[in-house]
Amino acid sequence: MSSVKKLAGETAIYGVSSILSRLLNYVVLTPYFTRVFLQGEYGVVSDMYTYAALLMVIFTYRMETAFFRFGSREDGISSAFSTSAISIIFTTIIFVGSLLIFAQPFANFLAYPDHKDYVIWFTFIIGFDALAAIPFAKLRLENRPIKFAVVKTLNIVVNIIFIFFFLEICPWLIEKGWAWLELIYDGENRITYVFIANFLGSLSVILLLIPEYFKIRLQFDKALWKKMMVYAMPLVVVGIAAVINQLINIPLLKEFLPYDQETNLAKVGVYSACYKIAILMSLFIQAFNYAAEPFFFRNAQRDDSRIIYAQVGQAFAMVGSLVFLGIMSYIDVIQYFIGEDFREGLFVVPILLLAFLFLGLYYNFSIWFKLTDRTQIGAYISVVGAVITISLNLLLIPIIEYEGSAWAALACYSFMAFASYFIGKKFYPIPYPIGRMLLYIGLAVSAYFLGEKLNRVFELNFIMTILLNTAILLIYVAIIFLFEKRVIQKIIFGKEKN
Repeated sequence: MSSVKKLAGETAIYGVSSILSRLLNYVVLTPYFTRVFLQGEYGVVSDMYTYAALLMVIFTYRMETAFFRFGSREDGISSAFSTSAISIIFTTIIFVGSLLIFAQPFANFLAYPDHKDYVIWFTFIIGFDALAAIPFAKLRLENRPIKFAVVKTLNIVVNIIFIFFFLEICPWLIEKGWAWLELIYDGENRITYVFIANFLGSLSVILLLIPEYFKIRLQFDKALWKKMMVYAMPLVVVGIAAVINQLINIPLLKEFLPYDQETNLAKVGVYSACYKIAILMSLFIQAFNYAAEPFFFRNAQRDDSRIIYAQVGQAFAMVGSLVFLGIMSYIDVIQYFIGEDFREGLFVVPILLLAFLFLGLYYNFSIWFKLTDRTQIGAYISVVGAVITISLNLLLIPIIEYEGSAWAALACYSFMAFASYFIGKKFYPIPYPIGRMLLYIGLAVSAYFLGEKLNRVFELNFIMTILLNTAILLIYVAIIFLFEKRVIQKIIFGKEKN
């Protein structure tokens, strides 16, 4: 089995937990929350998880990537795991303790002065998730994607079970006379139980991963820890910039759309709903990244490692382009995932899909600064990307509204991908077939526009539109296979088939 084929299999397994997570969130929890909570209540849930994403970067300080870097070396996994695990345990205790001590000031800062409990529950959630980071990384580095997917999926299932227990079963049982449940359930503070359910899900994960801590003797290597911290600190900047790039558009839209607050929020809702369709591309990228990051480090010592990295990049561009065209070919069906009132913003979906595709290319191209310990260059690239995101949002939102946020995302991720590619050619040249990779993307975009043009010219109905788009998609696949048959066979089988 070729290395790239093996990577593809692992990507598929990692994708199960990623897809299930998003599927349950958007198909089960989002409709449910928007039914049981008022708009303001649901806004609190979204707001808290936004801050949680930022705090998670700080709590883990990218130590899992440092573990990949130093644990992938010969005989290095034991020492790297032990040192990084002890470091995370120690800092997590400090961070959790600090947040608990200053929970009220933090609640005041977040504008929830009457709900210090929100901060407390999220402190424990982030703490448990931080403690799980290194064991999860160990599973990835040891090539154990099935256990990774099982534990991740259990987290989701436990979370959902307790959400429905607290918000549906408890009120029903209290009505039936189970008055003692009022000791654990307060119907006036339902949002808290969403966080408690998440806490229990995170707790279940860490309980399952605790054995990973005891499989290796825990010893702290101070010299190694210093090297890992020097390596990881610039990646913290990368992580914070990534959170900014992904989340800053919503608050900027709320503030800088040229309407009253109510209209601004309505347009934010439209953009957010269409953004969720584009997340279908993000699922593929997330699953790829779970598998690819440890894969890159594991193969770093091979003589043909750069050839393998080039093949991975080419395969990613090929599949990513197909995902783009596949989603847009059936957008007339996929659009029913969101409500009719939100479909006016569907025109930003192809822009956002391309943005995520270039983000995936960046993940491919950025491996060089992780392998060469030049993570500070990655930090510079990410900071410039964040500046592009903020600047273009501020410039374009007053002119073209939420379409400006979509173009800002595409500009940011395109810059980051190409900057990483060109700088990498100097420090760690990898023979990516960049012309062919861009050709896949260009053909996919051209095929999409061809379908749109023919649809408008002939004013096709729903069935004919689907048939036309399917034909164009199949022709695209046939063209790629015809011209890249040898490449595809080499990637899948490790050599050309006769």
